Parts: sequence; structure tokens; C-alpha cells
Amino acid sequence: MSQSDARQMYSNGTWVNGEGAVFDDLNPANAGIFARVTGATRADMRRAIEAAHAAQPGWAALPHTERARYLLKIADLIETRQQDLIAQLVDEAGSWVGKAAFEAGYAPGIFRAAAASVYQMTGEIVPSELGKVSMLMRQPLGVVGVISPWNFPLLLTGRGFATAMALGNTIVLKPSEESPVTGGLVYAELMEQAGLPPGVFNVVTCSREQVSEVGDELISNPHVKAISFTGSTAVGRIIGARAGGLLKKCCLELGGKDALLVLDDADLGLAVNAATFGTFMHQGQICMSVERIIVHESIAAEFTRRFVANVSKLRYGDPWDMGKVIGPIINAKQLAKIVDQVEDARARGARILLGGASHGPYFEPTVMTDVTRDMKIFREENFGPVAPILTATSDDEAIAIANDSEYGLSAGIITRNEVRGLAVAARVETGMAHVNDSSVNDEPHIPFGGIKNSGLGRHGGRPAIETFTELRWVTVDRGRHYPPPFVES
Repeated sequence: MSQSDARQMYSNGTWVNGEGAVFDDLNPANAGIFARVTGATRADMRRAIEAAHAAQPGWAALPHTERARYLLKIADLIETRQQDLIAQLVDEAGSWVGKAAFEAGYAPGIFRAAAASVYQMTGEIVPSELGKVSMLMRQPLGVVGVISPWNFPLLLTGRGFATAMALGNTIVLKPSEESPVTGGLVYAELMEQAGLPPGVFNVVTCSREQVSEVGDELISNPHVKAISFTGSTAVGRIIGARAGGLLKKCCLELGGKDALLVLDDADLGLAVNAATFGTFMHQGQICMSVERIIVHESIAAEFTRRFVANVSKLRYGDPWDMGKVIGPIINAKQLAKIVDQVEDARARGARILLGGASHGPYFEPTVMTDVTRDMKIFREENFGPVAPILTATSDDEAIAIANDSEYGLSAGIITRNEVRGLAVAARVETGMAHVNDSSVNDEPHIPFGGIKNSGLGRHGGRPAIETFTELRWVTVDRGRHYPPPFVES
């Protein structure tokens, strides 16, 4: 395949062809070619990192107000391209048009929150018994490598680098091979349009076959001081181990197996709506999707009846159709995983109340009961439109079921008693918890992330400033007295 047919990558302020193989970027709804994209090699990645390294001192030396202006301009440019971005998210990422509109509308806020972070990069004056002016100061790390996912490519890519860049770091981004345009090249276009200095932001695209060598260079190159990764726990473990061995900082936002706990005093209407949205938004392809619904046994029958009736209204199909909220699964490998988990549950005694089958790239919205803890659907991240319902006899049992997982990203608790809800939230082992809401929640300025195998570090808020800067101790001496043997006579 000719490089002339391919979308170029962006390195040192220039659009360039990679030395690797051109690859097809497919529309998951119809398997048509959305774009042909240039593929990078290790050498291409190395050149992008060198450009970022060379540009970083100048970028960091800019007044913080100037860096903030760039971030605000990028936010404004995203808003001018809303309709174009929506179309690309639908056709490249298989996003239902409503989800794509949300994502394109959310993205500007990420950059405005990042612009605000430059005013929070503060230090401290600490006491000194030696009479020094003793200061704790933060400075940027240098080059930050970013590896972004395909499910919310515009949103999650922006969150992965915006704060780091605002604080004075330069960026080398490797987007997912499933969404190299909306998760990467679109941002290169925006940076170029905003007039960002060359080398501050670089995008390196590569095929699945070249991910290993290109990704290894991004992680292992000594100029890269931190890795910002959003993706699966399996890949995150590898990246974390590799970067940790090289004493590099990591911010890892990984998988989830989130629970919605419906207590016995819950507003059932609210519970049904939270469960439906949390499970089926973007056909479950969200790290914080509801993947286990835990309902008190006294209301389980009524909840299940109403939930099945509500879910039965959801339609799958063309993501451009506003009435078909269940879009395509991203690829055949992921679809096979969903099918395998559902069939495993069926074989082990689960009852399928609704759905349970695939149709081309689509999987029916599915509800199942009689789910037990030995089933794959209970243990493994599903990342599909499947709702397993479990029952509990008490708050304690519901919490125990929710915590019986290697993951700990988010949770939802439905109850009419807010004090009770907060008490449950305090005991659920997750990085985030939401009373009277779904587990699917986000805001541009909050510290987003999980515990256990759901991640390490936080994107957003003050913790992101700590992640993407280095703390230094700087003093000014005002008359320290050295021991006599070291002093001129």
C-alpha cells in the first residue's frame, strides 16, 4: 500500500510519512475503510521523542499564562469543529451519534481545566533551623509519553495529555490503532492550527503489528520521563512494570468491573434508569460501565421486571440513527470475548432474560440473572452490553459481593438515605463512588482513577499536577556557619 494514500503522522511540527507499513483504520459498523494511516517504526518514534526533548526547555520557559492561552485556544478550536468531530467519532470509533455529541461537547472542558492547572502549580516555604529561605518547588518532568484508547478517543486522549502539557512538559502521543484519527491526528491538526511551537506535541501512529517495538521505544527511551496510559489492565501491568524498572513515573487508568448496589430502600425508577444508562451507554465499552448489578433480594423481582422492560426498548444498529443507541462492538476479537462470557454464564446456570446473541458487529442488549461468582461474567471485564443481576440479603453482603473483584474503579449506590449511601460508599473498594447515580461519572477537573487493578495515579485535578511535575527543594543561605576545620583561617 502506498504511503501517498495514507494519513501522515505529526512530528516536530511537520506532517511526515512513517517508515513502517501503512494500515487500514476500519469503521466498526460496516468494516469499510475509514482512513489509511502511515505506520511508524522504532526510528520514527525515536525522532519524535528527540523533537519533544529539544522543544521542552523553551516550552517550559514560556510564562504560564502563555501556555494557558494555547490550551484555551485549543478548547475554542474543538468547539468550532464539533460537527466534524461527531462525524469522525461515529465513523471511526462506532460511537452512537448521541455519545459522539457528548464526547465532542465534553472535550473543550478538558483543556480549560488544564489551562487552570497552571495557576495551581504552587510550592511552599518551609522552616529552616539554619536560617535559610527554604522552598519546595515544582517543575515539569520533560517529555511525557501518552498511550490512549479507542473507546472515547477524543475525550480520553485529551485527558491523557492536556494537564501534562499545560504544566510545561512536551508530549509524544501513540493513539490506539483502532482510532488513530480521533485519538491522535485530529489533535495534531488542532495543535498546528493553534500555532503550538514545533516539537511540543507529536503524534506517532502505527499498526498492531508494530505496536510492540514502537511502544517499547516510547517507554524505554531515556528522554521520556513519564507515561500516561489509558487502557486494559493486562497492558497496563506490562507498561507499569517496564516503566517502574526504569524509575519513570506512571499514570495508569485501567479496567473495571464496576458494581451498582441497589439497597432495599432504593427509588426503583432511579435504580432502573441508572442501571440502564450505566450498563448500555456506548454498548458497555466504558471502563466504568456497570458490569454487576447487586440488588437487595426483597426488591429484586420488581427491579428485574422493570429493568428488563426498560432495556427491551433499546435498539441496536447504525450508530448514525439516534434511535439505535447500541452501536457496534469495536472489533471481532472483543465481540468473541463477550460471546464467550455470555455462553460460559449460560452453561453454568445463568438465565438469559433478554438478548444474548450477536448480529454481525452488534451484540444485543442482554440481561441475565442467577449469576454466580465462578462465572467469567462475574470476574472478567466484559466491555459489552451485558447486565448480570445478583442479589444480596443485606448491605454487608452487597458490599462483600462488590468488593470480590480484582478491580476497583467506580461504583454506584442507590438509596433514599444519603447517610446510609455514604456509609456504603466508604466501604466499597473503588477509587470513585457515587450515591444515587450510576458508576459512569466524569468531570474535566476531578482526579479520575481507580485502586487495586484498576490503575495507579490520577488524571485531572491537583493529583495530576503532582504526577506530571517533579518536586524540588531549593534554598537560599543567609549565613550558615561551617565547622571550623572547613573554614579559611
